[in-house]
Amino acid sequence: MNNKELQKRILTSIILIPVSFFFIIQGSFIFILFLSLIFLVTGMEWLKMTKNKDLQRILGLFFLFLSFFSTIYLRQYVGLNFFLFLIIVCIFTDIGGYIFGKIFKGSKLTKISPKKTYSGVIGSFILSLLFGLTYTKYLGQKSKILLETDPIFIIFLILFISLVSQIGDIIISYFKRKAKLKDTGKILPGHGGFLDRIDGILFVMPITYLCVLPILIHKLNLIK
Repeated sequence: MNNKELQKRILTSIILIPVSFFFIIQGSFIFILFLSLIFLVTGMEWLKMTKNKDLQRILGLFFLFLSFFSTIYLRQYVGLNFFLFLIIVCIFTDIGGYIFGKIFKGSKLTKISPKKTYSGVIGSFILSLLFGLTYTKYLGQKSKILLETDPIFIIFLILFISLVSQIGDIIISYFKRKAKLKDTGKILPGHGGFLDRIDGILFVMPITYLCVLPILIHKLNLIK
């Protein structure tokens, strides 16, 4: 990535992150409307990427709907603070992979996504753990789940979420490679499409809803 593209990426992030957090914090109908617009664009990007592949299109749209539903449920019914915890872990998984991959480079992780390196994977785990635990310590008190969950379990939860986010990134990269596309779209300067930017989150939300949340409910009996 050249300096011009990097500048575009940083500028887009400076605008996108505060706007996204505004709607997340607002919640209710405003958040659902914001999320609907994102998933509409994401769905269009997926349809464009899987042209002439009906089964992939249908399965992908079903998965997007599941992710959309899971995201709304986790934000609206589980709570803002736990939802922000998930988002923070995903964001710093992405940042950690980018920074460590650029600085340390090293062996490539997979041919599916040539830019992914083992150093990037390690960086993703380190930064997600660092900021996930920091968030839990200073803001997690407002979330019953984070407040009453064993610290060791929180560590494993952060690492698991980070892993799912990274796998989601690789899966979308696989479909981009099959479609011979560099990016899923051009709507976000320096980033590509929405599917490029939220690929990890798309997988984290349904996995959290289907797998993590039932364990927490059973373990803590916090959510009625």
